[in-house]
Amino acid sequence: MFFFKKPAPTGLSIADAVQRAKNGDLVLVDVREHEEVAATGKAKGALHVPLMRMRDMADPRHPDYNTTLRNDACIAVYCASGGRSHSAVQMMRKLGYADVHNIGGFGHWVQAGGAIDAH
Repeated sequence: MFFFKKPAPTGLSIADAVQRAKNGDLVLVDVREHEEVAATGKAKGALHVPLMRMRDMADPRHPDYNTTLRNDACIAVYCASGGRSHSAVQMMRKLGYADVHNIGGFGHWVQAGGAIDAH
């Protein structure tokens, strides 16, 4: 007889991300371009790191490393629709980040009741 362990849930739901951001136990990262953030604002408290800068700013060996991006933190990444945030998550995982999640797009954040910083 074989017993299979139920797999651990993966990912972080947008609702969980909103709650964890409210509690202050989540690093939230916006990987959209400057123009997009200027036009819409961003999630309240989110760190803005355009995707093209992510590799440098998430790599502790790089001079532009942002210390907010600790690899022991839970990190949620979003963009406009989820595509760029998927790329950012893959990039960060290659750099050794384990608890990093794509939570989709800015619209998903707003729809889930996430607070925003006005533009």
